[in-house]
Parts: sequence; C-alpha cells; structure tokens
Amino acid sequence: MTGPIKKVIIVGAGPSGLLLALRLAQKHINVTIFEATPGPSNQPRATHYGIPAVWELRRAGVLDELRLDPECFQFDVMCWRKLDGTYLSGMDTRDLNRPGQPYDDRITVLTLNKVISVLEKMVARCETATVKYGHKVLPGVEQDEEKACVTIERNDGVVEKHWADYVVGCDGASSQIRRSLFGDKEFPGYTWDHQIVATNTYYDFHKYGWEDSNFIIDPEHSFMAARIGVKEPLWRVTYTEVNGLTKEEIEARQAEKFEIMFPGHPTPGSGEYKVVLTSPYKIHQRCASSFRVGRYLLAADAAHLCNPFGGLGLTGGIVDVGGLADCLVGIHEGKTSDKILDEYSRVRIEKYKTIIDPISTENFKRLWGQDPDKVLENDEFIKLLKANEGNAELSRKMQLGSLGILHDFTASFDNNKPAISLPEKVDISAVTVTPLVT
Repeated sequence: MTGPIKKVIIVGAGPSGLLLALRLAQKHINVTIFEATPGPSNQPRATHYGIPAVWELRRAGVLDELRLDPECFQFDVMCWRKLDGTYLSGMDTRDLNRPGQPYDDRITVLTLNKVISVLEKMVARCETATVKYGHKVLPGVEQDEEKACVTIERNDGVVEKHWADYVVGCDGASSQIRRSLFGDKEFPGYTWDHQIVATNTYYDFHKYGWEDSNFIIDPEHSFMAARIGVKEPLWRVTYTEVNGLTKEEIEARQAEKFEIMFPGHPTPGSGEYKVVLTSPYKIHQRCASSFRVGRYLLAADAAHLCNPFGGLGLTGGIVDVGGLADCLVGIHEGKTSDKILDEYSRVRIEKYKTIIDPISTENFKRLWGQDPDKVLENDEFIKLLKANEGNAELSRKMQLGSLGILHDFTASFDNNKPAISLPEKVDISAVTVTPLVT
C-alpha cells in the first residue's frame, strides 16, 4: 500500500501508544487508541529516559512540555559501588557538554505517570486522535489486503468490531495483539531466576556522599538507588530478591534488607526512611519473532522485554514508535510503500538482539554475578572507566554509544532523501555502551 492512510488503531494507552498516536496525529492521520483500563495510569513506574528517548521526545514536541514540571530534571553522575559504599568508578553526564554548548538531551528524570499525563493532554489537542478507555481488546485477528480488525469489549459489556489500515499493539508485556498473532505462550526468550522490587523511598542518600545514580554490586544485596525527587529526598530503590516470595513476604523482609543496603544502616522502626511504593515483578529477556504480520504491528513491551538495569526497556520502546511513526507517515505521504514496515520489523529486532539484549543482560549480571572485591580486576567495563577517570571525551563516547539503537527509516524511502537528521553517534564497537537507569 502507498498513499493516504485512512485510520490507524493503537492498542494500549501507555507512553509508547500515546507517543505514536501523537506523532501520527501531528501529520493529520486518523488514529484511535483502545485502552482496557478505565483511565490513564497514575502509577509512577519508570522514571528515567535515556538519551535516545529524550531525542525522540524532543522531536515530537514533548520534551519542552515535560520540563514545565518542577520535578523534571537531568541527573549528573552515575556510579558503581560495593555494598559498604566503596566507590568503584563512575561517569558524569555533564561530560556530554561542549565548551559553550550544553548537551540538552542528557538522561532526563520524571515519573511515568506525569509523562503519560502530558502525552494524553497533547494527544487530546489533536483533532484526528481519540483515546477510548474501558475498551478491552479481545483475542483474535482478522485482516485482508486493505485493512485489519480488532474486536473490543466496552466496559458496559457491548462487543464491537473496529477496522483500520493498520493495528499497532502497544499493549505491554502481556500484549493481546502479540498473543493473538503468535499464541499465548510464544514469546521467545527467558525469565530471570531473580525477581526485582522497585520502590519509591524517602531517604537522604546524598547525605552520605552518594551520587544521583548508584549501582551496588553484591551477590546477595545488589540494587540501584537513583534520585527522582527535586525538592525532597525521594529515590527509586530497585533491588533483587529471591523468586517465589509474595508481596507480603517481600515487605516483611524489607526493613532488614534496607538496614544492610542503605548507607547509615537505618534500623527497622527508626523512622529514618519512608517507603511510599513497593512493586515486585519478574523480569524477562524476550523478543517476538516478527514485529509485523500483515497489517498488524508490534512495538515496545508488546514486541520485546529486557531487565530494567540497562534503561533500555522504556527507552527502546520510545525509539520503536519513533521509527514506526516515520514509516507510517512515509506511507501516508506516498514517499514509500508498506514494504518499509518489513524493514521496521527487521531493524528493530536486530537492534534488540545486538544492543538492547546483550547490554541489558551484562548490566544486570554485573550487579550480582561477580565478587565485588575483584570487580576492578575482572570487570572490563569498570576497569575501562577506572583507567580513564577524568577523560571527558571517552566518557562522552561511552554515553553517546546508546544512540546506536536509533535508525533512520526515511533513508530507505523511495526518493532516497533522509527526512530526519539523527543525532551524533559513535562506533559502539569501540567502547562498552554505558548502562542507563530506569
């Protein structure tokens, strides 16, 4: 198909679905989002957006609106420590700055519920976009050469069929679109033996000399502590736990673990910290065999999953929909055929397999899979950081390596004239790509 797209259906009103809808509606493409929940999510969930995601948010016009929130900020230093707080090495995001030229797409922090709120408001201002909450997509696929269908059940029990030129599954790890296409149990990859627990916790890590983002290497008590508050000491503390524990059992163990983990070793019941969110979940490394089946497309967590200790899950999903939007807009404007969607699937799977999966896997194993006393001898990434402390140019290259997950699909359009300008990238084979945080 080449030429105007009459309608796109997006399943899922998370950050990826809303961003895709915004990008398409900005080009006057009719788009409807179906979301099963009764309203937008108010859960904080993810908090940190890597450099490629920030670039995508900027070109969609979202970043400026996010920065109107007083809780939105760019953090400075990420580092790796032993459990006793010993500093191993780190990296300063301010190394991205050039003299007189600040790098404005540094890692940006804002809780996901606030990002969703901004996206929803921006989508609502678009005449060609509609978000329908309380509309659950039911199992099944139906398509022909010109259109694809979703069957939805409204919250009042009415069942309807809706057709569009394309249907995009942005409906998360348990995606109904993916399961309808490939089967309920077909999601290649594996689930980690460890589960993780994400918390929002008030505790002044800065008082103990800790940086904005800290990765703690320990075989039993590995965790990440990253600042998410501006005016108050609110931190995202995400730690590993043994599998099989209930949320009640996790919460019962939490005070004892925090006494061991936190600098200052606050005792249970001391009132020195306050946990306002505890969310345990299993983690996966999985990727669908294809992100396109005819007129059905997959993006973000519906298409691929990785553990959060690389920051490449949410960031990768945002990059997915940025590229997919370019492809669909190109089709709509007659600049390319729908064959570009095969390239979308191929490239995004390749980016997952060659960058997102191996790097996020290495990042997670780094925290619990080695002797912390021998990290400076055995861990090539930490050794490289340590040997080059103060080398701002190497730090810059390592951080910009994450831009390797971007791809310019417009370069494959029929006129062969790229319509976008990707940001500066470096050869990621020359350096180990830095972990991001989430």
